[in-house]
Amino acid sequence: MAMAATISPPLTSPARRLSLTSFTSLSNSHSFTNQLSFLRPTRPCIGVSAGASSPISMRLEAAEKASTASFLDRRETGFLHFVKYQGLGNDFILVDNRDSSEPRVTPEQAVKLCDRNFGIGGDGVIFAMPGINGTDYTMRIFNSDGSEPEMCGNGVRCFARFIAELENLQGKHSFTVHTGAGLIIPELQDDGQVKVDMGEPVLKASDVPTRLPANKDQSVVKSDIDVNGETWSVTCVSMGNPHCVTFGKKGGQALQVDELNLADIGPKFEHHEMFPARTNTEFVQVFSPSHVKMRVWERGAGATLACGTGACAVVVAAVLEGRAGRNCTVDLPGGPLQIEWREEDNHIYMTGPAEVAFYGSVQL
Repeated sequence: MAMAATISPPLTSPARRLSLTSFTSLSNSHSFTNQLSFLRPTRPCIGVSAGASSPISMRLEAAEKASTASFLDRRETGFLHFVKYQGLGNDFILVDNRDSSEPRVTPEQAVKLCDRNFGIGGDGVIFAMPGINGTDYTMRIFNSDGSEPEMCGNGVRCFARFIAELENLQGKHSFTVHTGAGLIIPELQDDGQVKVDMGEPVLKASDVPTRLPANKDQSVVKSDIDVNGETWSVTCVSMGNPHCVTFGKKGGQALQVDELNLADIGPKFEHHEMFPARTNTEFVQVFSPSHVKMRVWERGAGATLACGTGACAVVVAAVLEGRAGRNCTVDLPGGPLQIEWREEDNHIYMTGPAEVAFYGSVQL
């Protein structure tokens, strides 16, 4: 896949061309030629009196809006136009795919696009597609390893902000999104954050899925699992995708999550025989009934700075194990999420940010 990319920062601020760098490299016996135009934002001094807009600032604002619209409307053959978003550092390549029910890139191309050395870099590629079954939109995602997860919590917040930009939505808005995990309803907030109704957690062991035997009704709660010769205590939750949540080893001290060698222990959980569809794994430290901290090893993506479905699963597991309440701040390496598991409807609500990193074009 030859890649000629142009990237720029968010088009919400004036920018100037800084430099042009061209290089050629080899990867997996394929030749990549990258031409990157880097643009750095500058902020010119423009005086504006209170209660009025200067002609200069009005022209700049109009130009920015026009530039954003024209960029997102581009359809050149052979080029993929994208917007890079991040939610607490969990970053995604967002693609406008509303004109087709087939993703515009293959899983193999997604792997190359997500490569942080030879591609754009990202934890996954997300496609905004036509809605099905009466929904407004469909969201699909390819992980950085080319696999397709059912859903992604941070990704759906980025998806919501992307839709708002594509549709020029202002203020509070909500819409329905079809995902592999079912119906998801994000709501854009006035402060720029996104609140998402993540639906009900799935606790039945066979539906998570896990081969660990149920020990509480049909659920796996504080169950023992042997990982690399050590016994860990885990609770299994599905948020449409499988999660294994642990607060530490059996009979051991409370986890100090910053001390974990995540690259070593994470894959051993992900590929454990007790998880037939592999699993996401959350390692959790409890500070108080309303404040926990987690690190995550994501199925198909490895260690990431944030995982929205994982944060939801953590609160469910903390409640089931009697460690925390139903409304928690969950600290992730990329920042905090607010998670509420409402007793009245059994739904989980996640609130957090999603921001543009840059706009770009790549030749496939």
